Amino acid sequence: MGITAMIPDMTIGQLYSEAESRWGEIWDEDAARLRILLIFPRKERKMMELHGDMIEHGQPVMTIFHRPRDEAPLLLEQGLDPRSASFQFVDISSPDLGPWMQQLISNEKWLRNSVSVMSIPFSLGIPAQRSFETEQVICFRHPSLPAIERYYLPFPPTSIAGKCFVSLPRRQAAELARQQAEVLGVGRLQKKSKITVQEVPHKPSPPTPTISDSEATMNAMMDNFSNEMLENITDPTPVTNVTLPKPSPTKEDISAGSVFVPLPPSTTDEVELSNDDIETEKEQTQTADVELPEVEEVDEEAGMSDIEIEFRELVNGLLAAGVEPSDMMDDPRWEDITERAAAIGFETWPVFLELAAMG
Repeated sequence: MGITAMIPDMTIGQLYSEAESRWGEIWDEDAARLRILLIFPRKERKMMELHGDMIEHGQPVMTIFHRPRDEAPLLLEQGLDPRSASFQFVDISSPDLGPWMQQLISNEKWLRNSVSVMSIPFSLGIPAQRSFETEQVICFRHPSLPAIERYYLPFPPTSIAGKCFVSLPRRQAAELARQQAEVLGVGRLQKKSKITVQEVPHKPSPPTPTISDSEATMNAMMDNFSNEMLENITDPTPVTNVTLPKPSPTKEDISAGSVFVPLPPSTTDEVELSNDDIETEKEQTQTADVELPEVEEVDEEAGMSDIEIEFRELVNGLLAAGVEPSDMMDDPRWEDITERAAAIGFETWPVFLELAAMG
């Protein structure tokens, strides 16, 4: 699947010149590419902006929308009302064209024809325009819209400036897309849990014992004595009459009682070890008494407004009733809720995409 990014104030021609620096190894300059025109109802524009997120493709797909203004009468002459449709130019590699259009043609029965993209006639008196050679492109349109034979532009398709939507082919390119443009995300930020930290009382360390003058003098004498002992030990003296170790006693000697057998050591060491174990257990018990910080769970709906809760209930209810996301906008309650949401500044579209993806 792809990942879609929106790059503002851009043209397809600029993206071509910056493709290698923007996308590196993702971009193959030797890949065969073509440009197509998509015509569909205006209410489906948001879905088509994110169309690449649902399609597996191998090369970046660059798209840009164009809204006819001064050239609108030329489309009305062909029987198409430009106010009811959206026009999207798609620059795509040839191998990716099939997967890109397969769902639209198979499931939604889109139709195909050829359209001549040409410059606006100078007779209209539009000052901001540049003539270019007529280009024949493949056009795919929604079955609810009539076919056209000519589409007029003030500039070549690669020079139309606006919001470019780029679908990168791999999920691994998500970080690269975030660095280059605003990634079109879906969903809401999760609220962080509130953590209450309890301070552990700090016990003051015991004061350092002071050493009196008499004790200091005694310590100095002991250190001097130790140094003299070390010097005597290190002096090389000839070794004579070295006594060899006695052989190990035999069983006969032990039974006869002529050999002294040492008794096992006293249990003093074991008592000391047991005392150490008791002290260790006490320290562990004191450590276990320290209470851990409590985590307070925050209700997700606590931060939602009434209009958001009402909007979520509407969308979830329509999804449960089997209504397609693209048909939900025809519900009379949709317009009422969206108008009230716009009045208070609440964006319904990200929440709608989140619920549609979950449904």
